[in-house]
Amino acid sequence: MAVRIITLVGSLRSGSHNRRLAEAAVQIAPEQVEISVYEGLDAVPFYNEDIDVEGTVPAAATKLREAVAEADAVLLVSPEYNGTIPAVLKNAIDWLSRPFGAGALQEKPVAVVGTAYGQYGGVWAQDEARKAVKIAGAAVAEDLTLSIPGSVVRFAELHPVDDPEVTEKLAAVIEGLASRTAATV
Repeated sequence: MAVRIITLVGSLRSGSHNRRLAEAAVQIAPEQVEISVYEGLDAVPFYNEDIDVEGTVPAAATKLREAVAEADAVLLVSPEYNGTIPAVLKNAIDWLSRPFGAGALQEKPVAVVGTAYGQYGGVWAQDEARKAVKIAGAAVAEDLTLSIPGSVVRFAELHPVDDPEVTEKLAAVIEGLASRTAATV
C-alpha cells in the first residue's frame, strides 16, 4: 500500500519557488509514496468559529479537512513573509485543528520545508509552522527539515527538481515522513 502525503503550499503565486519545491517533491517521490499538492487554499475563508458549525461549514474548508484526513502524512512548504508563516498556511492549520482534539491533523505526521530569499531560507516561518501544527495536534517531525536560502537567485533559471542538492535533501525528508506513517507498518 502506498503512503499518501498531501502537500500544502504557503504561497498562492503560481510561479512561486515554494510551489516548485512542492512540484519537485511530487516528481522525486519514491515508488511507494504518492504525493499530491493541494489546490484550493485560496478559497478557504479565514477561520471563524461562527461559521465552523456542523451543517454550515464552508465547502472549501470541508474539502481541505477531508483531503488532509485521507492522507497519511502532511508536507508543509512555506515561504517566509515578514519573518513568519504566510496567512494562507496559518489559516489552513486553524481549520485543520478543529474540532479541538479531533481535527484532521490529530496525530498525523507533518514535516515542514521551504525556501526564501533570505540567507536562512525561511527558518523563522518554518519554526512557526511547526509550532502551529504541533499545537493543532500533529505529530511534528522536528528532525525532518529543509531550508533553502537565496531562492530568487538559486531558482532564477533552475527548477528545484533540477538541483541535485535540493532533491537529495528533499528525498530524505519525504522518506523520513513516509516512514512515520501507519501505512508503512
